[in-house]
Amino acid sequence: MNTLKTQLAELQELTTDTYGKDFLLTWEKTDAEIRALLLVAECLSEMHQARKPFRVFETGLAVSIFRDKSTRTRFSFASAVNALGLGLSELDEEKSQLAHGETVRETANMISFLTEVIGIRDDMYLGEGNNYMREVAHAVQEGFKKGVLHQRPCVINLQCDVDHPTQVLADLLHLKRHFGSLEKLKGKKIAMTWAYSPSYGKPLSVPQGVIELMTRFGMEVTLAFPEGYGLIPDVVKLAQALSRKSGGKFEIVASMEEAFSQADVVYPKSWAPYQVMERRTPLLHQGDKDGLKLLEKECLANNARFKGWECDERKMKLTKGGKALYMHCLPADISGVSCAQGEVSKAVFEQYRLATYREASFKPFVIAAMILMARLKDPVAVLRKLMAAEVSR
Repeated sequence: MNTLKTQLAELQELTTDTYGKDFLLTWEKTDAEIRALLLVAECLSEMHQARKPFRVFETGLAVSIFRDKSTRTRFSFASAVNALGLGLSELDEEKSQLAHGETVRETANMISFLTEVIGIRDDMYLGEGNNYMREVAHAVQEGFKKGVLHQRPCVINLQCDVDHPTQVLADLLHLKRHFGSLEKLKGKKIAMTWAYSPSYGKPLSVPQGVIELMTRFGMEVTLAFPEGYGLIPDVVKLAQALSRKSGGKFEIVASMEEAFSQADVVYPKSWAPYQVMERRTPLLHQGDKDGLKLLEKECLANNARFKGWECDERKMKLTKGGKALYMHCLPADISGVSCAQGEVSKAVFEQYRLATYREASFKPFVIAAMILMARLKDPVAVLRKLMAAEVSR
């Protein structure tokens, strides 16, 4: 309880403007709002561990729209909204009138009559996912403004083509807990590196979210990838600007070994080249299945040129004291386990397996914090009331 009181006192001092606001990109939120969200997530996590419920809604619906496969984010969203007191309904587009040509504008209003939050995952096609989320947000804003909806649900990005807020905020909270505070992250080196995968088309959103968020808190961020595997240039420029502002460091290198050298944290993760993701989108719009298959074949062949980009014991010895924290958003491609050769060796992953589970465990509390801060005007008062209640799960 003393820890919770300290966190609430710190939260009280932060100036935020999140009530009634969507969460569509991490970099649209201020540093204070990010700090506040982490504090709320920590409070909820500790309350849950102490078996204190944090149900804040008596009724209402949460709607999820997953346009890509998901395990962690899907179940994190479901458990978060359930813990807050909301019912969950997942929109299956194949079973809805969207399959018959219903517009996004119409669907967004039809699913929102008694809805508090809409969570969307749309991450596979560059230029599409975040735009789709904004189209939904605009539609429900119009419905509310014109009196169709009694209230406007908030829209939360559960991963898009450019950012994965719930994941990278869970990553940041994991680092905060590991090192002791956000202030202690300053000067710590994190290697965000590409890693080999036998699969094709992994989104850019995780590495982009990581380089943007960690530079904001003064970390020394090293981005590494083989030739041709760059990220969206505007996001890279943003990370450079944020590192200058925070007094941190941002650099791009051409080898995993250089990135790992004296790193405090390593995050080896496969992603598709930016130029490839650009080529996929028009093929999708054209319905060119043969073109997509040819592109996939080309990209898998190119990936195979870089099988040496694996996080193994030898590379981990290059890190600070040989004891860097290994991170991954999961599922990792584990050599000799989930694939013949992949992002990380079996020995390294097994050493850090439970740590990656703890990293993932923060996600439902991050999502719950996003919803609570968007839907309730005074999160501090709400949390104090929940803490004082003589109830337990």
